[in-house]
Amino acid sequence: MKLFLGILLGSLVLGVSSQRWLNFLREAGQGTRDMMRAYSDMREANYKNSDKYFHARGNYDAAKRGPGGAWAAKVISDARENSQRVTDLLRFGDSGHGVEDSKADQAANLWGRSGKDPNHFRPSGLPDKY
Repeated sequence: MKLFLGILLGSLVLGVSSQRWLNFLREAGQGTRDMMRAYSDMREANYKNSDKYFHARGNYDAAKRGPGGAWAAKVISDARENSQRVTDLLRFGDSGHGVEDSKADQAANLWGRSGKDPNHFRPSGLPDKY
């Protein structure tokens, strides 16, 4: 836990080198909320093949907040994918999420963080609400 906290704070310091701390932290908080909203919407929609869309949308919305939002999106996305890989190991790889899915999720995360349109991953028939 101490190692994780150290890495988290260290990456925060590196990400803030040219900005004011309060602005960066505000953006990071807003980006975290964007990521949580995308996750909540994904769970609510429960729509087949929409996972990549919500990954891209959460990262896109967070990154639009600024460097703090982009940093939060990367940290959250990486943590989610790494925890999923650990879960796969504990379940002996049969959870249906495997390495290929994790790589595809990370590609969607990067797509959104880079400012590209998340609708590229939008499945047909997904309600307009999302």
